[in-house]
Amino acid sequence: MAFVSLKAWKARSAEQAALAGRLKAEIATALALGPADALTVNAIACPDPGCPDIETVVLIMRDREPTRAFRIRRPLEAIETADIAAVAEEESQRRAAGTV
Repeated sequence: MAFVSLKAWKARSAEQAALAGRLKAEIATALALGPADALTVNAIACPDPGCPDIETVVLIMRDREPTRAFRIRRPLEAIETADIAAVAEEESQRRAAGTV
């Protein structure tokens, strides 16, 4: 087990928080979220075979609609514009179909 200094851990945490904030803003814009809507972007461990060690989960909480969850099988730092567009497209289809 490798030793991680508190300073390094804090720097990595700040980096991840800034990246998640930037992605959150980009995804919110792509989804045209309103002021009453909310969005979370989190990196979590992925236990599925063929999945990277870390994946990103996006929760979209529109006012008066069920929460919808989307998985991007990449860590935060590897998410591309195409991934954001895919989430926006899938969310649009789910809303149109009325499915969670």
